[in-house]
Parts: sequence; C-alpha cells; structure tokens
Amino acid sequence: MTQIQAWAGHGPKQKLERYTYDPGPLGAEEVEIAVDYCGLCHSDLSIINDEWRMTKYPVVPGHEVVGSIIAMGKQVKGLKIGQKVGVGWNADSCMHCHECIGGNHNLCLTAQPTIVGHRGGFAERVRAHWVWTIPLPDGLDIASAGPLLCGGITVFSPLLTFNLKPTHHIGIVGIGGLGHMGLKFARAWGCEVTAFTSNASKADEARNFGAHHVVSSRDQSALRKMANSLDMLIVTVNLPMDWAGLLRTLKPNGRLHVVGAVVEPMPIPAIDLIFGQKSVSGSPTGSPVTLATMLEFAARHHIAPQVEHFPMSRINEALEHLEAGKARYRVVLEADFN
Repeated sequence: MTQIQAWAGHGPKQKLERYTYDPGPLGAEEVEIAVDYCGLCHSDLSIINDEWRMTKYPVVPGHEVVGSIIAMGKQVKGLKIGQKVGVGWNADSCMHCHECIGGNHNLCLTAQPTIVGHRGGFAERVRAHWVWTIPLPDGLDIASAGPLLCGGITVFSPLLTFNLKPTHHIGIVGIGGLGHMGLKFARAWGCEVTAFTSNASKADEARNFGAHHVVSSRDQSALRKMANSLDMLIVTVNLPMDWAGLLRTLKPNGRLHVVGAVVEPMPIPAIDLIFGQKSVSGSPTGSPVTLATMLEFAARHHIAPQVEHFPMSRINEALEHLEAGKARYRVVLEADFN
C-alpha cells in the first residue's frame, strides 16, 4: 500500500499537521511527482480557512509544485521519468468538453483544482494528469519557479489572451505577490508600464521590477492625471478600490481586467463603459499551453519571482508570515520529509 506524507489542515484557522494518506493506484493518464519545491500562494490560505466555501477537509494545500517525475501511467504521453516538471492550480480536466478540445482547459466546468478534492503539493509527492504536468524549460531556476505556475500565469495570461502589443501602455494595480510578476512580464513584453500602489515605500522596488511610472492608488489627483492613458489595467488586489477612478485611466477601447479575488461587488459606472467602449473582464490562471508558453517566455527573459524560502516543516510559520503581509514577495517551501 502506497503512503504519501503531507501537511494537512483539518478545519478553518487550524494549524497544518503532519498527515499520511493512501493515494490509491496510479491512473493510466496520471503522473506522480516527487516534490522539490512548492510555492505558498494566498489562495492556499483562503482554501485552508474555507473563505471560498469550497474546501474539503482534510485539505493538503499547495498548487505551485516543482519536482521530478517518478512514476507514470501507461497512457501518459510526451513525458519521461526523472523529468523536471511543474503543476499549478489545476491537476486535471475532462479532456472532452468544448473548452478542453478548444485548448481552454482552464475553463473546463469540471476541471480538478489541485487543492480542492485533491491532495496538493505540501507533500513529498503529488499526482496530476499528464496534460497538466508542465515540463520546465532549461534556464529556469527551479528553486524559484513554483510561483510562476499560479501567480505568474495569472498575470501573464491576459497579455496573451487579449493580444497586448509592445506599443500598449499597461497599468498593474497592487505590487505584491501577483503584481510584482505582472510588472516583470509587462516590461519584458515591451509595454510602457505603470505601477499603482497604496504603499509609497514600494515605489523603488516597483521600478526595479519594471515599472516606468509609479502612481499612488489612493491619490485622487494622481488618478485624474492618468485619465485616458492606459490600454489595459490589470488589478491584482482583492480589496475594494476606486473603480470609477481606475476606469477613467483607460483609453477608449481600454480594458479593466481583474485577477485578484475581490469578494465585494464592484460598482462600475455604465456610462463610462458605453461612451469609452471600455471592457471589464477577469480570468483564471491559464491552459496547459499558456502555462508552457509563459515558462518559455520567463526562461528567455530571465523572469523569476522574488521569493523567500522556508523548509516545509516550518509551514505554519510560513503561513503566519504570509497572512501578516510580510512576504516579499512570494514564499517557496522546500520539501524536507526525509
């Protein structure tokens, strides 16, 4: 009987504890990965605390997994034992619906999140469908690559999906775990980049991450000066904002794109949408092909998240560090079960 050691939560606001489970037989299209590193994402914290009312306990979090393939089912294609791979927010999808066949697997209505009803990467091993097991390109630093598989793809996908051009001016709202990667990707994409932050102390860091300009998101006069200047504004925060003020920073045909899980309704003035022919949209992570494209782009342009490392045995300390807002800017856990 196969046993996997992991760290699991057994209820909201409870500390994670050592946990052992039997994953059962390896599926014909499944891959088993020995975990080397796993990013710690704020979504893990939300799932641990059941903030989205979808958690199934005991929950093994961790959906920014980097490791090596140690076993494969008989129908796995294109992968090999020992290969370095990553697994992000999704571990599986149906592979036969319109979205999956069309290449938008991340929009599959029955996609299997890696940490909801499935054991995630805060473990010595994790499993995923071979399509969702993404080979890591040469030149990528595997010790810091984990956060690219969720946070990175979240801010990269809009650039690809909405056909952003190097001549465009992009704004990134929130210079945190998502936003700092958004700045790096947008700058490497060739765009003019403006960072919006409520924390003036992050201005220099934002410029180092790629911002040409830094604007206070709390300064109404500064927002007014940005009117009609942006082609896209990517919102990475999960807090209420001056949505009308942000919308006015967009040019005609501009897009306000939300990737932060804002839980409160967003008041959007329809008249600004109509007369400026503007759009409001959102997106979840990305498809396997988009993930692979993002990793290749990151390797080519030497894009890596800024990370802090904790051994996985100090997972509760790492969670407290994240919840207190002290992470600069992503946390990566190093598996240390042996």
